[in-house]
Amino acid sequence: MDDQAAGSPQGAQRVPVCYRHPDRETGIRCTRCERPICPECMVDASVGFQCPECVRGGSGTGHSPSASMPRTIAGGTVAADPRLLTKILLGINLAVFLAVQIRPSLLDPLVLVGVWPPEPFLPTEGVAEGEWYRLVTSMFTHEAIWHFGFNMLGLWWLGGPLEEALGRARYLALYLISGLAGSALTYLLASGTTASLGASGAIFGLFGAIAVLMRRLNQDMRPIIALLVINVIITFGWGNIAWQAHLGGFVAGVVIGYAMVHAPRERRALVQYGTCALVLGVAVVMTVLRTAQLT
Repeated sequence: MDDQAAGSPQGAQRVPVCYRHPDRETGIRCTRCERPICPECMVDASVGFQCPECVRGGSGTGHSPSASMPRTIAGGTVAADPRLLTKILLGINLAVFLAVQIRPSLLDPLVLVGVWPPEPFLPTEGVAEGEWYRLVTSMFTHEAIWHFGFNMLGLWWLGGPLEEALGRARYLALYLISGLAGSALTYLLASGTTASLGASGAIFGLFGAIAVLMRRLNQDMRPIIALLVINVIITFGWGNIAWQAHLGGFVAGVVIGYAMVHAPRERRALVQYGTCALVLGVAVVMTVLRTAQLT
């Protein structure tokens, strides 16, 4: 009776069955190959659950070639070192931080500033003067050790799981575009003569994306909510913090993260990278509008 029910086309359409145990219904899928797996076949991973074949690196037999090539939940390629890009980003931030400590004069051309100095009839510099590169360089620039330390801890804690879950290309797009969105919103809303710096916009983008990912995997949201609350209190309760960068990065991270983990499989890349392009376009529009105001 059990075998007949499992083999019924109508039953298979209603509830998926484990690909290794066709007599067992399940609502869980492998986060790499997306095949249905029952509790006996689930292997706990850092992000969700995986099937035995994907855990062994796709060496199993009897399944399709696409299933033998493990993919992340977002469709990215599973890498041997799932934290490689996170380590590289940490290294870049560390290198710039050390360079600024050794030669403080390097700070001025790297920070995000709209237009400087404010006095008329003097040569000016800033994003409004065509130095758009500051929107990017400021994302990797820190001056205070506590600022650098907090951001790098956030990058390591949040970046590693996200890089593993999304894959390198999607993770890098999330990080850079979230940081740019934070820079663009700061440029749009802050005073034109206010200088800002730091990876906070990108880090808050990772906050937004990992919240979406945890929701998608039905994981306990309380730790990430507690962390977000603490960071919001610090953002608005501590002076000299560019809340605009935090807000812009977080919103971008939520939007991109949702597209990454909820995109339909048949047009996954189009939805994911189309959303990235849309968010990037919004950042460019904000930059153009603010430049028009300051010039």
